[in-house]
Amino acid sequence: MNSLSIFADNRIAAANIRAQLTNIFKLQFHSLERLQDILPEQYLVFDIDMHDGHHFHELKEWLRRKPKNGKVIFAIDKSSRTEITQANALGATDVIQRPIDGGDLLKILWGDFSSLALDTGRPPLSSVPVIGPAFNALENVFSSACLGGPLDLQKVHSAGKMLVDCIETQGLGWWIGSVRKHHSQTYQHSLLVTGVAVAFGQSLGISAQDRQRLSFAGMLHDIGKARIPISILEKPGPLNEDEMTVMRKHPEYGLDALKSVPDIQQDMLDMVVHHHEYLDGSGYPHGLQANEISDLVRIMTISDIFAALIERRSYKAPMSGEDAYQILVGMGPKLDKELVREFRFASGLKVVISNGV
Repeated sequence: MNSLSIFADNRIAAANIRAQLTNIFKLQFHSLERLQDILPEQYLVFDIDMHDGHHFHELKEWLRRKPKNGKVIFAIDKSSRTEITQANALGATDVIQRPIDGGDLLKILWGDFSSLALDTGRPPLSSVPVIGPAFNALENVFSSACLGGPLDLQKVHSAGKMLVDCIETQGLGWWIGSVRKHHSQTYQHSLLVTGVAVAFGQSLGISAQDRQRLSFAGMLHDIGKARIPISILEKPGPLNEDEMTVMRKHPEYGLDALKSVPDIQQDMLDMVVHHHEYLDGSGYPHGLQANEISDLVRIMTISDIFAALIERRSYKAPMSGEDAYQILVGMGPKLDKELVREFRFASGLKVVISNGV
């Protein structure tokens, strides 16, 4: 869980922030008198008296040690030019009006996640049968993780069931061609992974219940990305090393977002937190090895990698199915070789690979 350090002069301001953000951040409250006892973290919020300047020199020097790309947000009175000027002089990266609204604060910290759901296609994907319910379910998944609202499990289950039926009747190629039209890399990826995982599970002959589990997990597997800044999540280019370090935290953020949700089965949490683990122990976040990784997670990992390779992004054309499959083969001991072999000849996937979809 991300940490958020709060410096608030009064209990009402502190209680307001606590009530809104407890389920989203690990909140730490401090007083300015303790500055030298702590180190500045990535996210810092100050709701302090901007007219009492006896700590300002010390605070300004302390903020120089904030992490690279750290956020320093000062609460100000509405339209107070004096407080804005003072906050900027101290090292603010942003300001927010009092009383602090949790949603507005999250937009400053992570970006406006509602932009991911913008449906600019013609016709809109949200109006397409089957894709529309999946689209809406995914919007609820990300909104719940970002804003702390309720996760509608029934909506996710219902959309997943329709997706399973669709893959069986329409085929994976239709699904891929449709969801590639979505502008958001994040939404496109989640929907592609779900479709690929379901098609793979179908070809393996796993039970209808397990195909439903794969569909459900596909919708949820990247829920932790709702707590990654959009500037990283939707960056129109490859991530640098620092950005990749942040991105690799999303499986654990996903577990944090789901652990308090009632009725989530353990195998679902397993796929959320472990879909980037490799059999040789080189994956993340826990460096699991072969017998520690379940069959469903192995399927999800292969589906996740393949979907990422065939995605359409603003800075790269989608890789052909055949080339993407050869990447899987080249990963050798990282992946389950038998499953990779089966993936090549899976019904639906075989068509995607051979036809270069």
